[in-house]
Amino acid sequence: MIVFRKCFVVFLLPLLSGCTAIALTGAGAGISYTLSNVAYRSFNSPLDRVHHATIAALKKMDIKIIDDSKSEDGRIITAATNELDIEINLEEVTSKTTQVKVDARKRVVLKDKATAAEIINQVGKILGE
Repeated sequence: MIVFRKCFVVFLLPLLSGCTAIALTGAGAGISYTLSNVAYRSFNSPLDRVHHATIAALKKMDIKIIDDSKSEDGRIITAATNELDIEINLEEVTSKTTQVKVDARKRVVLKDKATAAEIINQVGKILGE
């Protein structure tokens, strides 16, 4: 029965649609993942403060910022390393709460959850959360 449950999860979870935000808690404190392995976490800080902390975290990690622009509900930062394409969405939840989503990809399909989680961890350290 346990084997059946594991097979059910392994084979049917990928069939669920898109970016359904089922929290699959990761190794980092408070970091969750969508079904498409995008890491996310909410911070008790306004958008501008989280934005500055995210830029500082990327610079600290020596990750090159390609683009930094406003979006409908926050900001989108595009960054890269030699092997990764990174997209960071900052979404204003309230005037004092911001959600950070990090999608780190290798070769379009493969995800790098460890780097995504570390970016979020560094943002949290800079914010003191």
